[in-house]
Amino acid sequence: MGLRHMHRALLRTGSGLLLLGGALALVADLSTPQASSAPEAATPVRTIPFTGVNPIGVNVFLGREVERWKKERTLEMAKAAGAGWIKEIFSWEEIEPKKGVYWDDKFKKSTWEKYDELVDLAERFGLRIIARLDRTPAWARKDTRLPTAPPDRLEDYGDFVYEVVKRYAGRVQFFQIWNEPNIYPEWGDRPPDPAGYTELLKLASQRAKDANPDAIIISAPLAQTLERSARNLTELDYLDGMYRAGAAGAFDILAANAYGFEFPPTAPADPNVLNYARLQLLRRVMERHGDHNTPVWFNEFGWNAAPPSFPVDQLIWQRVTEQQQAQYTADAITLARRWGWVGVMSIWYFRHVGDIPPDRPDYYFRMVDTEFTPRPVYHAVKQLGERLRVVGPGVYQESNAAVEAEGRWAFRLLPDASAGAVLQPHTPDAALTLTFEGTDVALLAGVGPQGGRLRVTVDGQDAGLEQKDAAGRSYVDLVAPERRFGVQLVLARGLRPGRHTLRLEPVGAAGQEWFIDGFAVESRPVPAGDRVWLSLGLVVLGALGLAASFVVRRTP
Repeated sequence: MGLRHMHRALLRTGSGLLLLGGALALVADLSTPQASSAPEAATPVRTIPFTGVNPIGVNVFLGREVERWKKERTLEMAKAAGAGWIKEIFSWEEIEPKKGVYWDDKFKKSTWEKYDELVDLAERFGLRIIARLDRTPAWARKDTRLPTAPPDRLEDYGDFVYEVVKRYAGRVQFFQIWNEPNIYPEWGDRPPDPAGYTELLKLASQRAKDANPDAIIISAPLAQTLERSARNLTELDYLDGMYRAGAAGAFDILAANAYGFEFPPTAPADPNVLNYARLQLLRRVMERHGDHNTPVWFNEFGWNAAPPSFPVDQLIWQRVTEQQQAQYTADAITLARRWGWVGVMSIWYFRHVGDIPPDRPDYYFRMVDTEFTPRPVYHAVKQLGERLRVVGPGVYQESNAAVEAEGRWAFRLLPDASAGAVLQPHTPDAALTLTFEGTDVALLAGVGPQGGRLRVTVDGQDAGLEQKDAAGRSYVDLVAPERRFGVQLVLARGLRPGRHTLRLEPVGAAGQEWFIDGFAVESRPVPAGDRVWLSLGLVVLGALGLAASFVVRRTP
């Protein structure tokens, strides 16, 4: 047969060949073990709170941005890169220009307006906010030179914290109390004072919990420094001083800075060197004071990629190439996840708003240019984020990157829950999706007398569970005689090996409880006998399709 006649024959039998080829491909798919797209092998079950989270966070400056479309574009790109968190300053001096007054006389509008918009936008893009609370208004301090100085009356700061936490209860949960008090001028023009900061932290923590018992308190991050002087104190000594002053228990998460300077993330920790692994020394201080169960989140971390021509004497953070910046950042996130005590890692920074000129070294931390052009570090983080959004076999916290929330969900701190917290819906349109690779999936839940129902679908189809509502839709019931946590409820079993999307929708009345405590994924091989019969059936189906194509072609 000539090539022209062979080509015509293939076209004539094309539909049958497609059916046969598809059948054979599916046989191969079901017969061959599938590699998970998860970035790493399943880690041990995490017991430290807020370490099984999406690790990718970014520092943003939306409070300085004027145009709404730029705010939206920033959040859109951050979400696309895999970020689950943004960190933003909620400026005390802006929000409360006079004691107890939240009004801007100059622009004749509420001082909350800008921050309300920020919270709305973050919810729209599915990003959680870490709110940094500092910058003292002039009315609250005698030292009018530095808004970074602490207030003269700590109670004034406590009142501000209370108002912010109360206003955003159920929407913003994570609050950072102050910033880098171990260096000048972040504690004003005064010597570093671990005991003084601890007093501020304790008061702020109490007022925040008064406003919302489920508020999560993050300590002030400590700047990395080797200095011991009247102006700057090494973060290791400062943290030790905080614990000696009774800071343990005043915060739920310890914040830290984690710049890499000129070293790769694998460079070993050394008390006399500033590098990424220095975090391990900070962790040793915590453990030396018996604090083994508090997670560490990164307030700022990254590498500076200033050009080679940049003046050496201005390289505060040293420099690496843009390619190294990209690789080191992705590697550092992967490494910290293996440590087991690190949670969110907020990269410094995502994008500035045009107020940092290129003759300043901090210009070269950006992930995205002012004009929204991604740098290599953006692409590296995005690639990592895509892997993190799918999990393979293992047990995962409800805060994992593969869990996407719709509507409003908030964490509730419960000591009996796995890792001390559960996720609860706060709006009627709330839903959760989990993207996983496996054949079986189960929910780890809290059940009790007030438990509600969760409607279950897999890949957009009914999950086929025994429990059905009046409309014939599958659900799991969280009702039980007494409250218990870690209860495993099977949601799907015997799925085709490969990637799936699970969806949970809370169903019930006000006053009911939905405690999402984690997920378990399993991948079981298709039994050999089932594979044989399935293979034969699919081949026959393909052959019938091939024959049918001839019949169709020959029928006038």
